[in-house]
Amino acid sequence: MLESKSWSIKNVDGPSPFELAMMVLSLISVVIVLTMTFGKLGAETNKVLLYIDTTICVIFMTKFFYGLVKARNRAFYIRHHWIDFIASIPAIEALRFARIFQILRVIRLIRMSRSLLIPLLRQRKQTTLASLLVAMVLILAAASVLILLVESAEPNANIQTAEQAIWWALVTISTVGYGDFYPVTTIGHVIGGLVIISGVSFFGVISGYMASVFVAPDEQERTEAQEAQTAHKEHINNQLNMALEQMQLNQQKMEQNQQHMLDEIKKLRQQLDKH
Repeated sequence: MLESKSWSIKNVDGPSPFELAMMVLSLISVVIVLTMTFGKLGAETNKVLLYIDTTICVIFMTKFFYGLVKARNRAFYIRHHWIDFIASIPAIEALRFARIFQILRVIRLIRMSRSLLIPLLRQRKQTTLASLLVAMVLILAAASVLILLVESAEPNANIQTAEQAIWWALVTISTVGYGDFYPVTTIGHVIGGLVIISGVSFFGVISGYMASVFVAPDEQERTEAQEAQTAHKEHINNQLNMALEQMQLNQQKMEQNQQHMLDEIKKLRQQLDKH
């Protein structure tokens, strides 16, 4: 019984990279809701947090319907993921706390899995996409909120609303730099520099990922090639074994025929000796 239990735990698949990414986004969303509920922030800062949370809701909703379309048994999928749909509904704060169940579910999968690193390494492309998604949300959220908190207190600043802060974060992280909105404080300049560095690193990772898609073979392709090679070797081994067995059978028949001929010759000699 103990061996069976150990085997079953060992063979449980760990959470996928996108499941881990959804867990991180769920955690961010819960923190945002708690901040909006209990934090004493300005109206524009709350608006930024609301925009970020709505974006996370759109990501959740997209993942839910994508899984629903790809599911073989859609009734089973809805029965086991209805909480994900409820947690994806924006603008209803009470339902957003349902994302805690998403976090608990992924934590349970992590506890059941012996190793978290191995599944991530085996699905490197999916891990890269999930990491980019989480990084994008984190950078935009942090940059928008921080720049608004810093710049809104400065009378001469031109970043005063949530929309302006989000637009500035998007333009800065993409390293386009239109110049229509810019920080005027020293801390704002530091934040802008960090966002630019993050944006350069972000798009560098995207470029590396796109190169790996077209150059490096996919893990599934390598696995299929290895399986095909193994199957080919097994087929050759089977043919060799069959050929060896056939040679042994032929040898046995030749020995039997030879023995039969010797017996016949012996009988003929005995008959000749009698005559």
